[in-house]
Amino acid sequence: MTEVLFYHLQRQPLEAVLPTLLAKSLERGWRAAVQATSEERLAALDDQLWTFSDESFLPHGTERDVDPAEHPVLLTLSEGNRNGATVRFLVEGAAFPADGGAYERVIVLFDGNDLDALAAAREQWRTVKAAGHDATYWQQDERGRWGKKA
Repeated sequence: MTEVLFYHLQRQPLEAVLPTLLAKSLERGWRAAVQATSEERLAALDDQLWTFSDESFLPHGTERDVDPAEHPVLLTLSEGNRNGATVRFLVEGAAFPADGGAYERVIVLFDGNDLDALAAAREQWRTVKAAGHDATYWQQDERGRWGKKA
């Protein structure tokens, strides 16, 4: 069964959290897909992953590239697993994919300061649990460390 992790972002924005989680995924030898819901968010993430650190970058591409399967991290607006990802990140309220059970992990990142995003994440939690997936909920403490809350 797919492990689904919900990350409640309150102390750091998506742009600060996502690169770290993607880097950890790549360190584990996993390929990743990041699904957003708008071209604007996709373009912003594309820029961010090239420049988030002075010492490194995250190799990635978008579904518009000639061969998206080449990329260890693929930014996408669609559900398909075009790069053979092991882990799928859902941002900006992207829906749980129909093929969600094919991933080792699905990570839902949501802005806890946005009431609509919070409500959508709660609904997604209910849907994921009803489908029988192993879901956990993570929240940052005052020092920025992630702690499992449920």
